[in-house]
Amino acid sequence: MTGPSLSAAVPQGAVAGARTWTVTLPAGTPLLNSNDRLHHAPKARLTAAIRAAAKDAAVDAGVPTLVRVHVFGILCPATRARRDPANWYPSFKAAVDGLVDAGVLPDDDDRHLVGPDMRLGPVVRGGQVRLLVIELPPLDGEVAR
Repeated sequence: MTGPSLSAAVPQGAVAGARTWTVTLPAGTPLLNSNDRLHHAPKARLTAAIRAAAKDAAVDAGVPTLVRVHVFGILCPATRARRDPANWYPSFKAAVDGLVDAGVLPDDDDRHLVGPDMRLGPVVRGGQVRLLVIELPPLDGEVAR
């Protein structure tokens, strides 16, 4: 058994009829865990690296400028050991900031972003973060740019 597939990580019907993109950070990208107690300087370096990797991955995935999205953050662990995907929230937050840097979203506030909802994905050598970006209809008064 290799662990859950990416499709098993996302609730059924979550993407029905919606445009979707998968933003895949390079395997082995060092990640931040909410249980880490890092000094602010190394934490800032890791945050910047994750953010830049997500920006590059969003551009590579061809994600266009969108008004509003739902993001599922998929943690693909390096091993089959038990994991709590929510502990990696700092990594997902930095990756979502990379989507903003790439011009996918105008901001990551509540008018433009639902999530990120963390899920456990399949085992990937070195570990990996993936963002499943699902286009949502704009809220009243919002227009596409």
